[in-house]
Parts: sequence; structure tokens; C-alpha cells
Amino acid sequence: MILILENEVDPAYRYFGEALVSHLPDEVEVYDYPARGGTPPLDGVEAVIIGGSTAGVYEADDHPWMDDEKAFIRKLVAENVPTLGICFGHQIINEALGGRVEHRTTHKELERIALADDPLFEDVNDVIPAVHGDYVVEPGEGMVGLAAANYYEYFGTRHRDAPVWTVQFHPEFTEELRAPIERDFGWDENDRSFADVNAVKTLGNFLALATSRQVRN
Repeated sequence: MILILENEVDPAYRYFGEALVSHLPDEVEVYDYPARGGTPPLDGVEAVIIGGSTAGVYEADDHPWMDDEKAFIRKLVAENVPTLGICFGHQIINEALGGRVEHRTTHKELERIALADDPLFEDVNDVIPAVHGDYVVEPGEGMVGLAAANYYEYFGTRHRDAPVWTVQFHPEFTEELRAPIERDFGWDENDRSFADVNAVKTLGNFLALATSRQVRN
């Protein structure tokens, strides 16, 4: 079973989470962290995906559940549970491990990203939709850079030892999701095309890694 941690604090923006579920196998359980906090059970969980949020990881005083989630992330790392962090998930994993996140310039466009030679990015094109204003400026302990933009050194990270990957982008952001995103966040056009976007492959690659001997060893 795949456990998804839903982090969105505003129900109006939960279409990201709905899109994520639509790209995954049937055996998915969504845990609503803003509503529940605490520690989700790991019985039967093969992999964890930590989703996005319009909240910032530096707002834990306003959202106490974030401290619970950070403790849970450290548990996932310690127990070698395959984990993928997406956008806010990328940021909270790194902060939970001692990294630092800052709010900077908002990006909302197709970016060309330098992707490391890692199985997470197998057959993933380097044109990636980016919608974010928060940045990992110092990775967490054990985390190393896995992807970079010309404006963002740690666009993706991976743990050196545990099966934990993080990406700033939303793999579930396909052209079909563009309309609500453009409505709610705006969108900047450039010379890149959604015809070159296949970042959704990141999800399939992660699930393959989660069940591989490479992760179990």
C-alpha cells in the first residue's frame, strides 16, 4: 500500500493531491496531516509520498502538525521506508533532517532542470513545470543534491543511505492541471512546451525503486 501524506491547508487547492492519486495504483491511503497530526501507522505500507502545500515549513507555529510530521519523517528515514517528497514534501524532509528552507522569488513556468543520473529520473525529460516560492537553501543531514535549476541549487535531493528522494516539482502537474494552477497562481509563458513534459514518469520510477532490491538492501 502507498501512503500519501496530504499537507494542503486550504481545501480549494487540494486538486494537486487528487491529481497525484489519479497517477498511482489503486492501493493508496491518504493521511490528512493538517486535520489529524500525529503519526500514521506503517502496517502494510510499502512506500510513502509526501505531498505539497500552500503553507511554508517555517510556519510550524501556526501549524503544529508540522512538528509531528517532521518526527514521522525522521522515523521513515531511520526505518528505511521508501519515501518521495514533492514540493512542500521536498522542503519538510530536508528541514526535518536539519536543513533550511527560505521564501524567495516565486517561479511559475516551465524550467529546464539539470537532472542527476539517478533511477528516479529514468526517461524523464529535463523540461519541468515549476510552481513554488520556497527553496531548500541547505539540505538536511545525509541529503545530497539530485537536481538543479539555474536559480536553485537543490531542486531535488536524495539521502545518501536511506531510500528517500525529494523533488521541488510536482510530477502530477500535467498540462491537464494547468488551468486551475494558472487560475490560482498565475503562469509565465516562455519558449518551452508542455509537449516536452513527462515528469509524471518520476512517480512510476519511484514505485519501481520502492519494490526493488536496490532499496531493500
